[in-house]
Amino acid sequence: MNPRLQCLRNRLKAQDIEGMIISNPVNIKYLIGIEAEGILLLTRKENIYITDSRYIEMVQSTLTITDEIIVDDIKDITEEDYQSFFSFCENVGFEEEYVTYSKYKEYMHRYRINNFVETENIVEKQRIIKDEEEIENIRKACEITDNCFKHLLDFIKIGMTEKEVAHEIQRYFDEQGADGLAFDSIVASGVNSSKPHAVPTDKIIQDGDIITIDFGCKYNGYCSDMTRTIFVGYVKEEIREVYNLVLKNQKQTLEEMYDGANTKILFKMVDNDFKIHKYELPHALGHGVGLDVHEEPAIGPRKEVLLKENMVVTDEPGIYIPEKFGVRIEDTVLITKSGCESLTKSDKGYIVI
Repeated sequence: MNPRLQCLRNRLKAQDIEGMIISNPVNIKYLIGIEAEGILLLTRKENIYITDSRYIEMVQSTLTITDEIIVDDIKDITEEDYQSFFSFCENVGFEEEYVTYSKYKEYMHRYRINNFVETENIVEKQRIIKDEEEIENIRKACEITDNCFKHLLDFIKIGMTEKEVAHEIQRYFDEQGADGLAFDSIVASGVNSSKPHAVPTDKIIQDGDIITIDFGCKYNGYCSDMTRTIFVGYVKEEIREVYNLVLKNQKQTLEEMYDGANTKILFKMVDNDFKIHKYELPHALGHGVGLDVHEEPAIGPRKEVLLKENMVVTDEPGIYIPEKFGVRIEDTVLITKSGCESLTKSDKGYIVI
């Protein structure tokens, strides 16, 4: 059987859940590699993917014999069929953070479910630990992102707008065979860099500007995420202290990321150092990366998680001075048994273009 499906079945069994309806397309892609409109049913004995005639051929060509998936065309399924899928299943799970209340009621009625139970992000938790294939896809996405950054250092010129740089990132990723953007790129110059989630504007890049570039691509569906802060013409003295503090903490965090490291402690380590210097860390120190650019675990003050080997997370401290400037430095990082490997490898020193 497909090892991801078998792992999920084992997890469900441990929670005394006999079946599950999976409708989140990201989770479906993770479990069986299908990207089409449809839902996946895990019944007591079978795995059933329900779609419509537009996708039948594509779905069947995607599946392998090890997937053990029955593909049904929605127009061929009778009411009796729907009601029999979860016969003798006392508890059937659903994705409570994805399914709307109206869809919840529809599933309950259509499948005649006795007890519809929350699964507490069971698939998302399984996705936290990456297998070898996933890691290689993320590694390739990071390689393309590093190469894009190198290209941008030659491309960016005084007089360009932030939007022009963002469009070039998109063009480069498309040209290099990526699936596209992992998220909307952030290109924030000058005073705009003080906004952690700035949107590229028509602001013209000027001599003396600081530019924060937060971007990533997808490769075979898997994301990269990197931020670099660069300088145009020269480095303003008022920025040096902040840049040095962010870079120091970003590097120190990399040294403390390993199998067993506590995410809450990692966050506090950086936050405390920032506070000593009269600054603060206004967002999480990092997050998981995979099929979604933001996955579990969150590296922040609220939730305590122990990093595990083959997790992929980000390390992204930042300081933002309102209406002046901001500095963020971010890498995508693979957790190993004895430490970590930065999958994004672009220079983090002072880069002046």
